[in-house]
Amino acid sequence: MEKPPFRQNQSCGAWELKERLGMGGFAHVYLYQHHETNEKLAVKMCRLELTARNKDRWSREIQIMKKLNNINVVTAREVPEEMNHIALNDLPLLAMEYCSRGDLRKLLSKPENCCGLKESEVLSLLNDVGSGIQYLHENKIIHRDLKPENIVLQDLVHKIIDLGYAKDLDQGSLCTSFVGTLQYLAPELFETKPYTVTVDYWSFGTMVFECSCGFRPFLHNLQPVQWATKVRNKGPKDIMAVEELTGEVRFSTHLPYPNNLSSTLLEPMEGLLQLMLKWDPVQRGGRMGADSKKPQCFEVLEQILNMKVVHILNMTTAQVHSLELAPEESLHSLQRRIEAETKIEVVNQELLQETGVSLDPRKPAAQCVLDGVVGRGWDSYIVYLFDKSLTKYSGPLSARPLPDKVNSIVQEAKTQLPLGVLKKVWGEAVSYICGLKDDYSRLFQGQRAAMLSLLRYNTNLTRYKNSMFGFSQQLKAKLDFFKSSIQYDLEKYSDQMHYGICGRGGPFGRGNHAVSVAGRRAVNPLCLKAIRTVVTDL
Repeated sequence: MEKPPFRQNQSCGAWELKERLGMGGFAHVYLYQHHETNEKLAVKMCRLELTARNKDRWSREIQIMKKLNNINVVTAREVPEEMNHIALNDLPLLAMEYCSRGDLRKLLSKPENCCGLKESEVLSLLNDVGSGIQYLHENKIIHRDLKPENIVLQDLVHKIIDLGYAKDLDQGSLCTSFVGTLQYLAPELFETKPYTVTVDYWSFGTMVFECSCGFRPFLHNLQPVQWATKVRNKGPKDIMAVEELTGEVRFSTHLPYPNNLSSTLLEPMEGLLQLMLKWDPVQRGGRMGADSKKPQCFEVLEQILNMKVVHILNMTTAQVHSLELAPEESLHSLQRRIEAETKIEVVNQELLQETGVSLDPRKPAAQCVLDGVVGRGWDSYIVYLFDKSLTKYSGPLSARPLPDKVNSIVQEAKTQLPLGVLKKVWGEAVSYICGLKDDYSRLFQGQRAAMLSLLRYNTNLTRYKNSMFGFSQQLKAKLDFFKSSIQYDLEKYSDQMHYGICGRGGPFGRGNHAVSVAGRRAVNPLCLKAIRTVVTDL
């Protein structure tokens, strides 16, 4: 834990200073915690004497923060009275909700994310930050400084922070205040050109690209002043520019591999970035929707978030098949599409959920998608496909291709590479290894689902067996009773025939001659023999 630079302000009444959360050009943010309630506050305070213009900007930031109310914009709190004396100057403090998971840069800096975040995390970012930006624009606020350091996470929610640059700045203060963050600024901001809300589109698009692939889209190793002249002539749909070892700049309209996005999401994501990363600020974001009154980029964003995609892991090939569902599509229709992609006939497909439960053929295909959950990607919810026609199962090999740069260094291990290229190769190698780990983890989960399915099937068989055993016992008891009854009746019929034919006295003597005749008619000796045979067989 980093200790703050001043000891006299360790405690403010019931509030204790815990650590410094971050620092900017002229302000620090500290974490305070209440002794009794354990409530936490992030407190921002100026550490320098400011010019009149920057003092005014500081006051406006506090005013803006206090009037905003959106889940995706950090919430301002009232400054506790005990803290009013800790300011280092006459400027007011800004108290905000504390977001415990840190900023987006912290997440991007993890080695496993060096080639981009997981799909579910990218979708969550699109939903939260996109919503926050639209809220700010609806309230006539341009952020102007969107970057990973200004996106924080509270539980699973992304929140926009630092509205210090949410007002017009002159060119002089811009050059001094944005040192180190120019990489996310729209070109017109550092080219002394007029700008509108579309500057936030560029910054947002740059962040989304980095979260998808692990690096910024345009010559990420260069400062904007250097790359501006090389990138300004890019095509209207170009979303990436990289410099080859020869010095040649190569543009692309597609997201590079490796990344963690499913095949179904790649094309709409590229379309979104093509709208947000247009060099011309007038065209950036696309046309305004006639009905929704939203720029085209946010309409595309909404379409992406509303996509119902089912992710199928083929346990035979280890390949993931991502299929967008049509409205009210049946499971049989989905299975026909799976057959076309995997060559596994519908009759041989077994589709299992993580719990080992088979998909219900009576329900629509949407049972494969979790309703009401934004940000669900193929990395977080998947359906496992087994081929029932296989009698021998040897297990799949990984379907993840080796990145080109990693493959080249494997083939030519002695080749010397520049440090920048070497770092990129290292990042792709780490990402590949982490991806293999995730692949095998999913295959293990699929085998677990198969075992759960078998256990459930065996449990059903056991229940049916016990039920059948109970029915058989009842049937046997009825059969024994029937045999006893038949045997008793046969004995009586035998006695009846004997006394009716041979006896002179007794119950079937002369006085009962009519009964004797009736007995002979009722039970023919041949029939009696047949009945005895049946009873013996029983």
